[in-house]
Amino acid sequence: MRKMRVGRMGWIALGLAMVTGAAHAGPIEQACLASNRAGAERALCSCVQKVADITLSAADQRLVARFFADPNRAEAVRVKTSASANAFWQRYTVFGQQAELACQG
Repeated sequence: MRKMRVGRMGWIALGLAMVTGAAHAGPIEQACLASNRAGAERALCSCVQKVADITLSAADQRLVARFFADPNRAEAVRVKTSASANAFWQRYTVFGQQAELACQG
């Protein structure tokens, strides 16, 4: 299994996005804010969205946003055996790792 990483340009883009701010909330940020979970602060949700903008496609972001409302959906995707589900889960794992690194506060 090939390990995916965010390259130097990805980190530069993340830094620029954090400095300039987003014009509007993306699907993950919106779902994060709407989740009413402890710690779902605007700054954290915004940071996670910015990492998603670098690491996930728009379609992946829409799917991940659904996980906030229905966490069981994530498990259902994880256990699928299709090549596309496995590829998504690999991207999602990288996204989670990168968001944890970039957004810890």
